[in-house]
Amino acid sequence: MMMLSSLELLQTTGVSRATLNNYIARGLIPRPIVQKPDEQSATRARQIGYFPQEVVARIQHIQQLKKDGKTMAEIVRQLKAEEIKPSATAPEADSSRQSTKTVATQDKAATPAKTGELRLTIDQIPYAAYMVNYNFEIIWYNEAARHELLGNFDRLPGDIKERNALAYLLKSDIAQSSANRDAILQFHVTLSKGRLSKNDLMSLLPSKVGGAGDGLPSKASFAQASPSESMMQLPLSLVAKDGTMHYYCVYASYYREGILFVYVPGSAGSDTLLGLLERRDEVIRNLLKKRLPVLTDVAVLVADLQNSVRICTELPPEEYFELVNQIWATMEPIFRKYYGTHGKHVGDGMVYYFFPQPDCNYIWNALVCAHEIKAAMRIISKDWQLRKNWLNELYLNTGMNEGQEWLGVFHTETRVEFTVLGDTINHAARLSDFARNGTIWATKNLLGKLSSDERHRVSYGIHRKNQDELAILVSSSYSRIAELLDLSAPKHEKMRDIAALPVTEIFDIRSAS
Repeated sequence: MMMLSSLELLQTTGVSRATLNNYIARGLIPRPIVQKPDEQSATRARQIGYFPQEVVARIQHIQQLKKDGKTMAEIVRQLKAEEIKPSATAPEADSSRQSTKTVATQDKAATPAKTGELRLTIDQIPYAAYMVNYNFEIIWYNEAARHELLGNFDRLPGDIKERNALAYLLKSDIAQSSANRDAILQFHVTLSKGRLSKNDLMSLLPSKVGGAGDGLPSKASFAQASPSESMMQLPLSLVAKDGTMHYYCVYASYYREGILFVYVPGSAGSDTLLGLLERRDEVIRNLLKKRLPVLTDVAVLVADLQNSVRICTELPPEEYFELVNQIWATMEPIFRKYYGTHGKHVGDGMVYYFFPQPDCNYIWNALVCAHEIKAAMRIISKDWQLRKNWLNELYLNTGMNEGQEWLGVFHTETRVEFTVLGDTINHAARLSDFARNGTIWATKNLLGKLSSDERHRVSYGIHRKNQDELAILVSSSYSRIAELLDLSAPKHEKMRDIAALPVTEIFDIRSAS
């Protein structure tokens, strides 16, 4: 059988190596047969990938379809309709040729779904898969990923900061060559959807990850912007220790909570997997149920509607629900804008968590978000005053705190809610109860985590009474709760557990000049 080396195939068809890998990953052409080069070959490589001659005609056919304006998805469907089997394995070679070795899960993964088979679920994914947040910290993985890609660790540490997926990938056996490290890093940059620059990604790497400082992608390789799609697929080729090639088609699905990666071996069918990934709500709900509890830095914002019982009494039921739904509909995009994650709360109030981000300060996000929802609430209040011809002012009273706490989830069959355990959320909730008339109160600990420049852009302080009993503002200052309230009064009893907490009122947030 006439065979072409990968270099000969590239020269004959004019496609790039990335395009060739993409065709392999999509199953449009067979995987190469990896073997020792012919004696007359000038290459010094120990092993080379070879393709059957008919692959040239296949690629030319694909090129023509692309010229006709068809997308890759349409090309795959058309080839199937023409009874060309895209996921066929490489043709059988002569006995003198060595066949390609594949990753451990390929045999079971390549088995196509049978007619009438139950839909694939997260637990049943037969390929290596893991999910990271946007700091590239592992929040879920399966056993195939742990064994094949993530260094076969015994157990992940509780501290989320020690779960850097890139560090685990670069410690694995398959990442010991500089070429593989380069491929892994470049691959994750391409899939970061433009949120991470090269410097951002490099900052996430520990100082020592088994030689990962060698062979980093060039600056030019980081210039490619990723499309803003909810799911992407890219080819990834890695060289094993014995010189054999591992070809993957890697799917990346993007959610608010992070990115799900699934590594499909090049010859495995993916129709069943795509059917799963297209059910986005089901996927993320199941992933969040399995999210690992982690110890993480977090800023907590708690906001409650002032006098909600009285407002509920004054309004007809349908109007009260309309008001609450309007508040939620208005605030949700603001929280989303600043990467807030909705948490568990009883009643009509709000709890949102802000976690560390690779490209912005999560505490600053929380403060600016609180400032914007306060402004948005003024507009809602004016609308309802005009509509109802009443004098009621609608306020969201906000408390904020920061700390390191355990994050987990409570879930039922239909709902998943994030929950933070510890004093951070308890103190934020108490500050929300303490706040009146739409004010924002934050702990000294939270403001202390800002940079000097950021803190100078925040207007905050405490109103104190002078000798004439007039309230004056002492800017950039704090006070203990015990000095602001008469804690002996029965109505302030629930504030006693934060009596010594240093707090301040946030008045304004100035944009950068």
